[in-house]
Amino acid sequence: MAASRGDTECVLEPLSLPENPGGVAAVESSPYVPCIFCKECYLLAEQNHLLKHMIIEHKLVIADVKLVADFRRYILYWKKRFAEQPITDFCSVIKTNSEAPLEEQDNYFLLCDVLPEDRLLREQLQQKRLREILEQQQQERYDTNFHSTCMFCDQEFTGNRSVLLNHMAREHAFNIGLPDNIVNCHEFLAVLQEKLNNLQCLYCEKIFRDKNTLKDHMRKKQHRRINAKNKEYDKFYVINYLEFGKSWEEVQSEDDRELLDNLEEDWSDWEEHPVCAVCLFCEQQADTTEKLYLHMQKSHGFDFPKIKSEHGLNFYQQIKLVNFIRREIHHCRCYICQEKFQSKGGLISHMEETKHITFLPVRSTWDQPQYYFPTYENDTLLCTLSDSEDLVTENQNEDIPVVSEDISNLKALKQSSVLNQLLHEENKSQEEF
Repeated sequence: MAASRGDTECVLEPLSLPENPGGVAAVESSPYVPCIFCKECYLLAEQNHLLKHMIIEHKLVIADVKLVADFRRYILYWKKRFAEQPITDFCSVIKTNSEAPLEEQDNYFLLCDVLPEDRLLREQLQQKRLREILEQQQQERYDTNFHSTCMFCDQEFTGNRSVLLNHMAREHAFNIGLPDNIVNCHEFLAVLQEKLNNLQCLYCEKIFRDKNTLKDHMRKKQHRRINAKNKEYDKFYVINYLEFGKSWEEVQSEDDRELLDNLEEDWSDWEEHPVCAVCLFCEQQADTTEKLYLHMQKSHGFDFPKIKSEHGLNFYQQIKLVNFIRREIHHCRCYICQEKFQSKGGLISHMEETKHITFLPVRSTWDQPQYYFPTYENDTLLCTLSDSEDLVTENQNEDIPVVSEDISNLKALKQSSVLNQLLHEENKSQEEF
C-alpha cells in the first residue's frame, strides 16, 4: 500500500499557483477585469466574454457598454457598490416568461444610465478619459522625438509626426486626417502597418496573394484610405471623445441636421470648411489660399497672385502651371535650369539662392495638355484656383462665338481629333528620341 501511495503522489509535470488578479481591490493597471459578482476574471480585450458570463450566470445586462469610456473602472465601481447594497437598489428588474409557471420564469437585471448614479459615473469616466486624451494629444503635437517609417516607400522620418503624415498625404495620396485630429499616432500607424504586412487592403479590407497585387488594387480602386466604418479606428480620433455617449457619426449627423433645419435662416455667418492646401515647395499646409499664398511669398519668394496677374493666366493655365511645378519638384529638378538634386531640400535651397523660384520658364514648357492631369490625386490647391476678375471681364467683352462640331460623320471627326494629333506628335517625338 505504501509503494502504491508513493506512486500516485509523484509529480510528473510543472505546477503553477492559481492566478487571481481580480477582486474588489484589483489594481487599475491590471490587464484583467473581474466579474461583478464572482471571482471570474477576463482580459480587458475579451470584455464581451465577461458580459456574456454575467448575462448567463448572473442575469445582469449592462446597457450601451460601447459608450462606457473606461470599462475596467466602470466594472470595479459597480463590484464595490453591489457588495454594499442589494442589486435591486440599482437595477431595473426584467421578468421573462411572465405567463409561464413560476419555476420557468427568470428575472434579469438591467444596469443603465437611467439610474442617476450610473449616468454620473459614465460622465465622470468620459471627462477623465477626455482629459487623458487631450494631454496625450498635446504631448504628441509638440513631440520632436517622433521616429517612424513611411508605409509605402520605406523612407524614415524623424522630428514631428506631422512630417510623416503630410508626406503620405502628398506623395502617396494617403490621408488619414490632420495631425491635430489624431491621438496615439504610433499605435495607429502600427495597426495600419500590420494590415499591410498581412496583405490586407486598408479600405475594403480584402486579403491579397502578394504585395504587388495589393498595391495595384489600392491604386486602381483608389483605396489608399481607411474605412471610416471600421470602429477599430475610432479611438485614434479626438472627436470620438468630445461628447458623452456619442460617436463621431452621431456628432456629424447632428451637425448635418442642424444645417438642414437652418436652411431658411441667415447665412451671413457661414464659414467655409478649411481647404488644407499644401505649399508647392514644402510640406506646409494652410486652411485658406490666402494664408498659403502668403507663406509661399514670404518663405520661398514665390508670389502666385502676382505671377497670375502679370502673365494673364486663366483658370486652365493655372491648373497646368501648378501641376507642372508639382511634377518638377517631385522629381527634384529645377524648372528653370533643369539641374537635378538628391533631395527636395537641396533643390529648394538652390532655387531660392539663384532666385529661380521667382521666375517661370517659357510658356511652351508648361502650357501643355499633359499638365491638365494632377500630379497628386488629392491636390486641394487645384480646387481653389479661379480666374481673376480682370480676365473674366476681358473674356466676356470679347464675346467669342462658340461653334459646335459637325458630328454627322463620326469617323472623320475621330481622325481629326485633337487627341489623335497629340498622340501622333508624342509617338513621333519618341521615335526621334
